[in-house]
Parts: sequence; C-alpha cells; structure tokens
Amino acid sequence: MIEFYLNSRKIRTGAPPGGALLDFIRRDQGLTGTKLVCKEGECAACVVLAGTLKNGRMHYQNMCSCIMPLANAHGRHIVTIEGLNGEALTPVQQAIVDCHGSQCGFCTPGFVVSLSGALLGGRRPDYTRLIRAIDGNICRCTGYKSIERAVERIADELPKEDYGLETLIREGYLPAYFRDMAERLAALADPADTGLPEEEPAGAAPLFLGGGTDLMVQAPGKVKDSPVLSVFRQAALKGVREENGRCIIGAATTATELEESEIFQSVLNPEDGFFHLLSSTPIRNMSTVGGNLINASPIGDFTILFLALDSRVRLQDGLEERALPLKEFYLGYKKLARRPEEFLAAIEFDLPKPGQFFSFEKVSARRNLDIASVNTAALLEADERNVLQTAHLSAGGVGPVPMYLHQTAALLRGKVLDEQLLKEALAALQEEISPISDARGSADYKRLLLRQLMLAHFHKAAPDRIDIMNFCGYKPSRS
Repeated sequence: MIEFYLNSRKIRTGAPPGGALLDFIRRDQGLTGTKLVCKEGECAACVVLAGTLKNGRMHYQNMCSCIMPLANAHGRHIVTIEGLNGEALTPVQQAIVDCHGSQCGFCTPGFVVSLSGALLGGRRPDYTRLIRAIDGNICRCTGYKSIERAVERIADELPKEDYGLETLIREGYLPAYFRDMAERLAALADPADTGLPEEEPAGAAPLFLGGGTDLMVQAPGKVKDSPVLSVFRQAALKGVREENGRCIIGAATTATELEESEIFQSVLNPEDGFFHLLSSTPIRNMSTVGGNLINASPIGDFTILFLALDSRVRLQDGLEERALPLKEFYLGYKKLARRPEEFLAAIEFDLPKPGQFFSFEKVSARRNLDIASVNTAALLEADERNVLQTAHLSAGGVGPVPMYLHQTAALLRGKVLDEQLLKEALAALQEEISPISDARGSADYKRLLLRQLMLAHFHKAAPDRIDIMNFCGYKPSRS
C-alpha cells in the first residue's frame, strides 16, 4: 500500500503506483485546484509541494504532479493549493491579486504553490530566490511583469524577525497543520520505504521507475498498467561521494541533489551555468541522473557532460555488478549495452586534476530550460610546453547516439595546441559527425553550431593561444 499525507489528511491507497499523482489528486480525491494542462511537466500548472522528513526536519520541493508517479508520493507530505488555503487569502495570494498577477487564473495555483514552497527553505528568501522558484511556471496571459511585481512585494513583506515556520504560520503564509507534519511523517511505518515490494512482481517484467520525467511523458498508460519498481528514494542508489579521487553518483540522484553537491560543483566551470541550462526547478527536483542516461537521447545534457569526463557506468542485475565505459554504452539509437535484467546503479569518473579544464556548452531555442539543438562538453589539459595531454570531447544532436568524439580527441592528444592544430581538429570533427535536419535545426546549422561551441571550449581553456577571429567565415559542407 502507498501511504502519505495529502495536505492534512493521511492517505493509504492501493491505486496503481505507476499512475500519475495528478490523476489521483483530481479524480480520486476531488481536489481540482491542481490543474491538468500540458501533462508533460512543461508548465507547472499542476505543481505540488513534496515534503520529506530529513534529520527530523521537513524539506519541501515543488514537483510536477502530472508526471510524478503515485509511488513517489509514498512517505511524503504532498501539498496542493487546497492545502495552503485559509479563511482569508494568504499574503502570497493577496500579492498576486493586488498586483494583477492573474488573468484567466488557470496557472495561478501553480505559482502560489511554488512561491509558498520557496518560503520553507529555512532562511528568508530574497527576490532572486523567489523568481528562481517559479522558473518552471508558465503564464500565457500576464506577460509576467505583474507576477514579477507580486514576487517583489512578497520578498519585501516577508517577516524579517524570527523567520521560520512558526512565524510563517502566525502571519498567515501557511496553515497551522504544517507545525505537526514532521511528527506525523515520523509516525508512518517506514517513511524511507518505496511502498512497493522489494522483490520483483510475478508475471510481466517490472519497470524500473525513477523520477518519471521521461517514462510518464512517453508512455503513461504503459507505466500505469505495468508492475513498477520505484528506485526514486532508494538510499543505496542515491548520493554523491568521493572515493580515492573518483566521484561516484548514485543513479537515483536528482539534478537538484547534484546541484547541491560541493563535490560535483567542483567539477563544473561556474561560468557555464550548467544547471540553469537544464530543465526547470520542479523538473530538476524530480529528474534522476540514471534516467537521463538510460533515456539514451542523443541530446541528453547529463550524458554529454559525463561522456567528456570519460565516465563509467555500474550495472547490476541483483547478483553481480559490472562496470562499462559510458562511451561504449550506446550501441545505436535508443539501443544500450545493457541486458534486460540489469539496471543502472551508479556512474563514476576521475575528478579533474589541477590543470585540467572542463566546460559545457549548449544551444537551444530558448537560452535556458530547453532541449538542446546541439550540446557539447570538453575536458582539456596542456602541459608546460602546451602539448595536450588530455582531450576528451563529446557532442549531442549531431548523430544517432550521444557521441564521444574518438577521432577528433585522438588527433589532439600529444600535439602542441595552436590554431593550426585546432583547424585540423575542426575539419576532423566535421567528418566524425552525421547530423540530420529536424525540428531543432538543419544539418548544416548543427554542424556550424558544434564548430562554434568547440571553439568556445578551446577559447576558454587557452584564451592566450586561440584567437577566435581567425576562425570566422566558415561555411559547413553539405552532406
């Protein structure tokens, strides 16, 4: 049985664990304030707060209930707009009303839930933090300026003294039942459990289900009707740790958990703004590293990043574990070097050493929160003679699989880094890729994008040796 709290009520249900939480909320519980719009996690009109007990304290995140499996609600406090309402409007709701931040009103519950959740982080949020909390909420009416004014008012009017849960309850931001939620969740039989059998169900092979951000979009009916094994909160598949100079990431680790990891952040170039190039906050709160890799999308951002880090994946079948280079994991479009009984347990890579430079680049229709047209990553290292000792390059959107650029990287290694070598590498790059024209751009456009992004890698790594102006006037060859 799946057991959780929905607003102030305890829920115990045998509903299909692979069904969408949104459907359960609206159809089974009659709470229609949470809206069904895109059914893909794109608009956050359906967003709810998911509260988890950590070290005796409640930790809340906003998540899209339209693609959140019911199984992932187990052991949690799920809050809908009805769970925030009081006898009078909350200060968050009142600010949206006064600043004309709602027109048709369909998106408004999602904005209120996301903003209210941002108040629960333990410290007083400023305007920037509140705006970031609604980066996944879409409004088709207001033009956003009225919403931004409402957010500014909320930030200005938040209590400045003794900020915390009790103050938020006293000032009407939250209902009083929030005070008891840590105690209530602790009283559940096993809040860390998934609510599902530990052994595989008899009959059809089960689906390994993480955050749901892919499977719940692509095949929601299949997920609902199949036996599932939820791995989203399994402790053995979570976390980021360092062992003997290697970074090991559990497959069920979310994008947000990676973003909060000092170990992983030490790898990234802060100027790249990697996590802001990914999906929205509610999706980063749900999406898992393992899900991104298993999806096998040719433009998966994590996949491209980990390829350039020369990573290895750990695969398990319940009895044995084996490791495989990530660059050998993708055999063809959506085809993996994985046996049916195996699941992805972790991904690991050597932490970059001093002198090694890592960067990530991406171009999409929108600057942030969008699927890439082309993405690429590079790990480069030159010695005191400017000879490239390390060169790992990856690219997405230019072939049927996420590509580790074997030929281009091999051409670079052991050579003196100068503009002539880079010109040779860019020529080899064009021979190695095979983009196609699709909704995200023509093949020629993608060739040009990758060339320019590759130049950006080398310009950032060796700005004194690469003059970008000497590479202007390029025209991609048609293929």
